[in-house]
Amino acid sequence: MNKEKKHNHNHNHGELVELILYFTGLLLFIVAIFLPKSIAFTVGNFEVVIKNLFYLIATVISGYHVIYEGFADTIKSSIKHKRFKPNIHVLMALAAVGAIIIAEYFEGALLILIFAGAHILEEYAEAKSQKEIKNLLDLNPTQGRRINADGSITIVDVADLVIGDILQVLNGDQVATDGIILTGISNIDESSITGESIPKEKTVGDIVFGSTINGNGTFTMKVTKDSKDTVFAKILQLVSETQTNVSKTAVLIKRIEPIYVTIVLIIAPLFYVLGRFGFGWDHYQSFYRTMVLLIGASPCALAATDIPATLSAISNLAKNGILFKGGSYLSNFADVKAIAFDKTGTLTEGKPVVTDNYFIDTLSEDKKNDYLAIIVAMEKHSNHPLADAIINRFTEVKEVELDAENIIGTGLITSYGSNKYKIGKPSSYKNVSKEIFEVTEKFEDEGKTVVYFSENDLIVGLIAIQDIPKETSINAIKYFNEQGIHTVMITGDAIKTGEAIGRQLGITQVIGNVLP
Repeated sequence: MNKEKKHNHNHNHGELVELILYFTGLLLFIVAIFLPKSIAFTVGNFEVVIKNLFYLIATVISGYHVIYEGFADTIKSSIKHKRFKPNIHVLMALAAVGAIIIAEYFEGALLILIFAGAHILEEYAEAKSQKEIKNLLDLNPTQGRRINADGSITIVDVADLVIGDILQVLNGDQVATDGIILTGISNIDESSITGESIPKEKTVGDIVFGSTINGNGTFTMKVTKDSKDTVFAKILQLVSETQTNVSKTAVLIKRIEPIYVTIVLIIAPLFYVLGRFGFGWDHYQSFYRTMVLLIGASPCALAATDIPATLSAISNLAKNGILFKGGSYLSNFADVKAIAFDKTGTLTEGKPVVTDNYFIDTLSEDKKNDYLAIIVAMEKHSNHPLADAIINRFTEVKEVELDAENIIGTGLITSYGSNKYKIGKPSSYKNVSKEIFEVTEKFEDEGKTVVYFSENDLIVGLIAIQDIPKETSINAIKYFNEQGIHTVMITGDAIKTGEAIGRQLGITQVIGNVLP
């Protein structure tokens, strides 16, 4: 372990030195652009132009690692394959040297800066991609509470669980693996799988997924999948594959790179000979034009485009919660005709907010304010995300001291004064007035989650909560629609909820009730 830490430390130190030297060279290059050629000094019989000296230093310090790796990798690869397999770095190095020989210092420095910059960018992108994978791995559950045949409980590694094992999941625990609930009821945060910010209520017979977070309840479950076959394991596998699944252009570059370099290295001396003895050019003209050919044949633009750009795009997208299956799929984005979006956290803010509150018409404003104060006081005894949304919405109500009990599957209940109060989902109430029913139907048609508030079993009000669309999503969907691209929203929410959000966004098509 100490050796590994030392290796990582040295590796990071080397990358830092490489970055410092590269940007120092880049700075010298920029300064040299603005220097007049008239500034020079004499060394013996040679006049040294400061401008050219800066270009030369920039070439050396910015590209030393490219030049070294080019020759070193070429030697190693040629020995390994027992045939000449040149690295494209070699061609770039020779082109830069050729530019310097014919006094094109600017061209030589520019070639190396472009290529070395692409090389640094590729290393940075790869490191970022690996970091995103590590962040995902941190979400992967490692242990579970297995119930043995004698009723005792043993903490075991997830990898040791087998299909059919019975697990206990305590409140606040991470679900160890995919399975089905045998006993108990709870609210489970499935955002690590679906991105859905509002926890799902799960009971006997419902499927649960590894890496999700249990809420207030405790339940037992039966393992239904091997740890390597869980939904979260598939997500990890998918992200890992992005490192090897590059675009067709990138694959082509990697395949033809040694062939291309070999051809150029053969053509360059032949071109010199042809110019010298075929076209009658003198030695200087033949050499000069051969170096120009070598510079022109150096694929610095190609090298600086596809692979680093693809890796950077994948890394940046992963950081922002967007997973591409690989570089080949990313490159196809230019020709896309339709695009499908996840809803929660992608098109919406990813967290519920209170959008509306409604109380029966017979209540005075003072009474409504009293009820809001009781609701906030009750929700302070809950750790449900909807509770946070309510508390954050009504911050100016008066303080009320009370105790509330959270009944799983029912809601919050309390006694205050001589009355009993309850906050719960509509399905937990039997008698709903026409007034409340119509308002509920209206809000649910708009894709909002509704919770009722009752006094002595009489529903006196309700609160509507929704994960609202992002302003940037509205603009993005508008852009895609203007480009004639078919937009689709895929969500685990009910069709009605999805369609309501889709209307706000201007989405062309909505697909709801989709499993993870």
